[in-house]
Amino acid sequence: MGEPSKNTGKLKKVIELNDELENYFNNTIIPQLFVDADMILRKFTPAAMKHFKLSPDDIGRHIDDVKNNIRFPTIIENITEVIESSKDIEKEIQTTDKRWYQMNILPYIIKKENRTNGVIITFIDINDRIQILRGYEKLNRNYENIIHSISHDIKGPLSNIEGLIGVLKETLEHKEDHNQIIKMLTESVDNLRKTVEELADIDHNTDFSKDAERVNFENVIEDAKLALRDKIEETKARITTQIDEVEVSFSRKNVRSIVYNLLSNALKYKKPDTKPEITIKTGKAGEYILLTVSDNGLGIAADKLDSVFNRYTRLHDDIEGTGVGLFIVKSMIEYMGGKIKADSKEGEGSTFKVYFKS
Repeated sequence: MGEPSKNTGKLKKVIELNDELENYFNNTIIPQLFVDADMILRKFTPAAMKHFKLSPDDIGRHIDDVKNNIRFPTIIENITEVIESSKDIEKEIQTTDKRWYQMNILPYIIKKENRTNGVIITFIDINDRIQILRGYEKLNRNYENIIHSISHDIKGPLSNIEGLIGVLKETLEHKEDHNQIIKMLTESVDNLRKTVEELADIDHNTDFSKDAERVNFENVIEDAKLALRDKIEETKARITTQIDEVEVSFSRKNVRSIVYNLLSNALKYKKPDTKPEITIKTGKAGEYILLTVSDNGLGIAADKLDSVFNRYTRLHDDIEGTGVGLFIVKSMIEYMGGKIKADSKEGEGSTFKVYFKS
């Protein structure tokens, strides 16, 4: 009598556990797929059904038959890799509904047999983060466009002034002509003054004063690496990180802009025929949280170090740029009570240290 009762109790617990798992799968808002070792889709959450346009008929189908729904061409190779290595994979992907996800493929391990019998694929919605990233990149592009536009507009009035001065020199004896030329010179100067005033007013549009929030350094670094992916691949750069301080209280967009500018410069000013070696560290420095970005690039001459943070400073005329990146970084950090320093030796690389007020 005791043994059947004991078995009945175990069966009841198994049923209850299965009901709990089923309840979790039915109610979680996270898109998840369970694929077995034979690449058969065994289970998925309602969120996965909605986002990937799956139906109950897809259960039992080979993942190859539904991979187009997920819009990730190497998903089978990645599943195979996880099953064979029993190590998880994390990637950022875009699905058929045009949304961005962080995809984690985790091995489903049968502990008694010590083998991987499939994978659980989880999709974390990072669409808002990607959209913010794109928006900020658009802001950076707009800023550069404004700079180029104003530069062009300044050249116009300057050319007019130079031309009118030349005419003035050639017509010294004609008073009427002088008056007309002086009038035109005055108009050109007025136009130039307005342009300069607009340039000085750009700071009001750079959004430096966003409210502070808790910002995760690793996330921001990954955002910047994503934005610079093509340049990183083109230069075959190696980027290493050492994150001892995980977070900082600052405007997230501005932290991202700071990291983006410093990383972009480290890639841009690389030595010819040399793969960039870039190290990004965070840590404590007294009352500050310190972000350090070091590279093995061209470096900066000693007599130029003091001017690198000035607006429009160009250290290498043969390298494309506007000369406003480090100026923007300095303005952002100083506005919030921090500071930035540069250490460099020409031909040996540079190190930028950003001190965030903690």
